[in-house]
Amino acid sequence: MLWVLSMTYLWLKAGHVVFVIFWMAGLFMLPRFFVYHQETAPDSPENAVWTDREAKLLKIIMWPSMVVVWVLGLALAMTIGAFGQAWFHAKLALVFALSAYHVWLAGYHRTLARGERRLTGKKLRLLNEVPGIAAALIVILVIAKPF
Repeated sequence: MLWVLSMTYLWLKAGHVVFVIFWMAGLFMLPRFFVYHQETAPDSPENAVWTDREAKLLKIIMWPSMVVVWVLGLALAMTIGAFGQAWFHAKLALVFALSAYHVWLAGYHRTLARGERRLTGKKLRLLNEVPGIAAALIVILVIAKPF
């Protein structure tokens, strides 16, 4: 099995990077959608439009991308024997954190769809920085392998 994975390593890597880009785009877009969504009245037609946009982003781009990122990422890790390397454990922790953030965003989408506005626009704008910081740290871990 590892031989087959090794033969397809570059294809796995390319697919992983492509779907990371899709997932990260969604992780950047959704909180920005929330900022605009919160500025609408809960019972307005515009509220329904934002709810639909967020649902489509989650369903069509974000959930499938996250699943493919995990599948290809774990296949890559098996191929290179990364499970015994400290940098990989740190990366894995950050990817778990991003996945939890994704799940939280999906929950907040449902909260907004019900008409509840729990966070301010400022807090949502700050939360929008989470994927950027995580991505920078992950890239450093993967490229530099500092430990």
